[in-house]
Amino acid sequence: MMHIIVTRLFVNDQEKALNFYTEKLGFIKKEDAPAGEFRWITVVSPDHQNGTELLLEPNDHPAAKEYQDKILADGIPATMFGVKDIHQTYKQLLKKDVTFTMEPTKMGDMTIAMLDDTCGNLIQLIQK
Repeated sequence: MMHIIVTRLFVNDQEKALNFYTEKLGFIKKEDAPAGEFRWITVVSPDHQNGTELLLEPNDHPAAKEYQDKILADGIPATMFGVKDIHQTYKQLLKKDVTFTMEPTKMGDMTIAMLDDTCGNLIQLIQK
């Protein structure tokens, strides 16, 4: 049986992304190693430190940059994170000056919100 160990998120500034994902969103840095002219930086949920790692990958490749720019322009989230209480999370992140493009909105069996990660991505939060 397979399981996901790493998933990537293209970012336009690795250091800025690392700061945002750890200081604002509360993830924990798992890996940070040189990788050529860039770094291999992953973060994990503090509740699942041995779970799936999120790779903060530079969008240096033209196709990566184009993909990131196009989905951002179309308002498509680059990834989604689950939260237990979306209204509480929303309030906490607003206090940390996180910019939301959609406040918590009920959609069927779930409530979603969308934030700007300041590194070229929209991130959707979901409470099921």
